[in-house]
Amino acid sequence: MNKFERLKIDLEEVGEGKMKAFGSSMLPILQSGALLTFRKQAEYEVGDIVFCKVKGKYIDAHKIVKRNPARGYLIANNHGFENGWTKIVYGKVIQAQQGKETKDFD
Repeated sequence: MNKFERLKIDLEEVGEGKMKAFGSSMLPILQSGALLTFRKQAEYEVGDIVFCKVKGKYIDAHKIVKRNPARGYLIANNHGFENGWTKIVYGKVIQAQQGKETKDFD
């Protein structure tokens, strides 16, 4: 089982989970290697950083940039690249631990 499946199960069963995210797509908000805490929500808003699935691929920490009742949520990184629309959102980032620094998003 990979880290995405583990987090998905934690969110479904417990409502919260943690996972490290790597890459530069969310700089400067999130640093590569940050330990992220996610929480399952009933609804998600524009600006939330979420763990989701777009076009069959897990996206571990990108932003919701638009909402549409028919299409769901438009997911993009922090540099304007749009991953696409999805209705599958597992949870949102509520905290990031980056070295000695902790950022709260909730």
